[in-house]
Amino acid sequence: MLKIGDKKLINGWAFYDWANSVYSLVISTAVFPLYYSAVTKGKVVSFLGMEWDHPDSLYSYALSFSFLVVAFISPILSGIADYTGSKKKFMKFFCWLGGLSVMSLYFFEGIDTVWIGIVFTVLASIGFWASLVFYNAYLPEVAHPEQQDRASAKGFIHGYVGSIILLIANLAMIMYPGVFGFDVSIDEAIRTNGTELEIAEAIAAAESTASSMASRISFVLVGLWWIGFAQITFKRLPNDIYNKQPDNDYIWKGFRELKIVSKEIMNYPTLKKFLISFFLLSIGVQTIILMAAIFGSSELGLPAMNLIVTILLVQIVAIVGAFVFSRLSEKWGNIKALKVTIVTWMVVCFAAFMLDKNQENVEYYFYGLGVLLGFVQGAIQSLTRSTYSKLLPETEDHATYFSFYDVTEKIAIVLGTAVYGLLYAITDSMQWSVLCLAIFFLASFIVLSTLKKTKYVQ
Repeated sequence: MLKIGDKKLINGWAFYDWANSVYSLVISTAVFPLYYSAVTKGKVVSFLGMEWDHPDSLYSYALSFSFLVVAFISPILSGIADYTGSKKKFMKFFCWLGGLSVMSLYFFEGIDTVWIGIVFTVLASIGFWASLVFYNAYLPEVAHPEQQDRASAKGFIHGYVGSIILLIANLAMIMYPGVFGFDVSIDEAIRTNGTELEIAEAIAAAESTASSMASRISFVLVGLWWIGFAQITFKRLPNDIYNKQPDNDYIWKGFRELKIVSKEIMNYPTLKKFLISFFLLSIGVQTIILMAAIFGSSELGLPAMNLIVTILLVQIVAIVGAFVFSRLSEKWGNIKALKVTIVTWMVVCFAAFMLDKNQENVEYYFYGLGVLLGFVQGAIQSLTRSTYSKLLPETEDHATYFSFYDVTEKIAIVLGTAVYGLLYAITDSMQWSVLCLAIFFLASFIVLSTLKKTKYVQ
């Protein structure tokens, strides 16, 4: 078994980011939302016996529901995992759940199968976020405190690189389906008898069908990539390093483990304050990540290609940001480095507020904003994970502790998107919603400023 601090162990752990990040980019951000919108645009969707005039709302509610499920089950399962020493088993289960659910999105073919898209969107989201709870919990077990900033950054860098590679491959397949053998029906459309307009409409429909098939194939590729590359991580990660010997009533003992950890967190003021600060900044960070494409499309009127270019820019620059801030945290300390990222996120909010669709070359301003956002996106996600890990007391209950970290983030996502949507409904402008998020970043900065320095967090 590889020992803590071993490069092979750290690389094996970080490689799970390479495996699973394709879900967050291709499914959560880029391809699937566009595919879902294209299928449901201007149509009424039936789901759970109700008619949905706004299918995008149904999709948003489905994601919120998945976050709430994860927020509810992860502390319970983490307590059981810590008591039984079975983090890897839980991580494997949710990895397979997520990967197989993503592949099942292939059967979401049209308006009649929207229920497949919604159900497996929920299951894929649960699989992704729940597996991350146990993955993150391994950080203090694979790297020493002084290695954790770089290890955390390495994970995010792997994730950004891997997801960019698969996204570009998927986009090529969707944009040029003929190159990949998806345009047989286009040849048939050309031979259609009829007027020039009818032939043109038949060709357009065939091209749309070819791109749709390519999109559905991309969902299968995401699932295969996720499950396939995760096996490298599972091979290297240790299992039950504390040699736990659970009793038969391990479920009840797992609950007790959860209760003990929740009390301990309340007795560690620095850890408690950090979770509050993390909650506040997550409201802003996760809401912006989830709503950036919609902001660009609805508020600025940017076409899909401009949004995809921005998404790729964010991912590429995030690689640099995660690397740079992992080094800066070693010189400045985690708290100062985090403060710099929070201030930058506030600048992003103010800059987005100033954008207007009537501005000349507004797409270039949006690209610039994407570059700035990307630089601190990877940095803040990497630093918050490693900082929390460093603040943990000496414990064997890493999964339970990280479940609180995960629950904090999920509740922040639900609250953030709700506040964003409410302000949009009141003001009829997403710009005011974005500006409001700066308040949460400011509050996070203030709470972070009250943290006492520790041995590993300066």
